[in-house]
Amino acid sequence: MTALHLTCPAKLNLFLHVVGRREDGYHLLQSVFQLIDLSDTLEIEKAPDAHISRISGLDEVPPEQDLCLRAARLLQDELAARGQPRQGLCYRLHKRIPMGGGLGGGSSDAASMLLGANHLWQGGLQREELMQMAVRLGADVPFFLFGRNAFVEGIGERMQAVHTRASAVVLLAPGVHVPTPQIFSAKDLTRNSDICTIADFSSSELSEEREFGKNDLQKVATRLFPPIAEALTWLSRFGDARMTGSGSCIFCRVADMAQAQEIVKQVPPQWQAYATQTLSEHPLVKLL
Repeated sequence: MTALHLTCPAKLNLFLHVVGRREDGYHLLQSVFQLIDLSDTLEIEKAPDAHISRISGLDEVPPEQDLCLRAARLLQDELAARGQPRQGLCYRLHKRIPMGGGLGGGSSDAASMLLGANHLWQGGLQREELMQMAVRLGADVPFFLFGRNAFVEGIGERMQAVHTRASAVVLLAPGVHVPTPQIFSAKDLTRNSDICTIADFSSSELSEEREFGKNDLQKVATRLFPPIAEALTWLSRFGDARMTGSGSCIFCRVADMAQAQEIVKQVPPQWQAYATQTLSEHPLVKLL
């Protein structure tokens, strides 16, 4: 095999609680990460030499900030350190997931690159080994290698598989980029939410009336970025809408895709809108 077409799904934070802060400044979190079918597509092809090159996609992003490129180089170095000959690849990234929206698009792209390159180069690394490497690329990258929806704790490194109810989702992108450090450094950020359990979340999933918990980052983000507040107010007419991650995207789970598509038709033109569905597992789970 010399080429692969890889799916890179987005994720939602069904809730996000900040439950403390470590001495090194990192915040302790609890969340459920939910995969959805809004996806980027990554095409990788084996190169005749050891060079790694980006053919297209994210042209405005410098190479040192391109998580796909960093992921490929990280794996290349790891395999070389294990005595395997260096191999190269070229890649094209087709973006559909809004950037800077709290959907984990860049992390998902990087995880798919690690999976695909490991397969293409016959690296032989297991999922756990790839997840350990992925931490060096970003806190969310290991989740996309985990392969399942997850109850996440710590700074994002502790994951347990969790069952979530299947649903359609309306997603709004207000068109603002939220710098995550700005949210976490805000004085009015809640940092002492009560600790919950998987059982707490799972029991709430049996009811479709209201979502479990809240997003502790939402109050700060809506204060700093009025378009997020406006999108949240608009989408809340259709259900328990909330922000994902540190923003800026807003989502609401609804009864079915027909309802989601009908809501999307009504979305004001200044926002991007998507009718999506939840996933029970990562599309590339067979490569794990």
